[in-house]
Amino acid sequence: MLEFALLLPLLLTLTLGIVWMGRAFNIYQTITRAAREGAAYGVLPNCATCGNAMADTYSAINTCLTNPTNVFTNQISPALQASGLNPANVGTYCQEAEWLDASSNGTVDPNMDKKAPTQCGVVISFTYPVKLTIPFTTLNATTLNIPTQVRMRMENQSADAVSGNPLCP
Repeated sequence: MLEFALLLPLLLTLTLGIVWMGRAFNIYQTITRAAREGAAYGVLPNCATCGNAMADTYSAINTCLTNPTNVFTNQISPALQASGLNPANVGTYCQEAEWLDASSNGTVDPNMDKKAPTQCGVVISFTYPVKLTIPFTTLNATTLNIPTQVRMRMENQSADAVSGNPLCP
């Protein structure tokens, strides 16, 4: 009985730690899938007869859309709700258009006969808080913010009429 009484808190802590880390990993997979669905929706033109406009309008590259966007409302939020997560808990949401090849800015390299690799894409990133409850440890009631980031190339990327260089956004 004495050995059981000494080992029970350790086994309980270990078991609950495994359960909560598994839950945190499940939440990471869920938010990554939701961000992937949002990015896939965000890169597709929403109307071929309307000039291939995107779901959201980007004013400049590398600038986060801070207000709730079409992508978040129509894709990310329902994906989170389907897995029992509250979309209102999403923190530091950022949806932006950017050059996916960081060394490229969409211009022709004068030292080469061809264009530098240029692809404009949508980047979606956010965090989701998970409150860990592992007794007998310093992690009890600790909130862990799990981050995710997804990048996808824009479809039907428009080009400059004069130079032919792709435009982003």
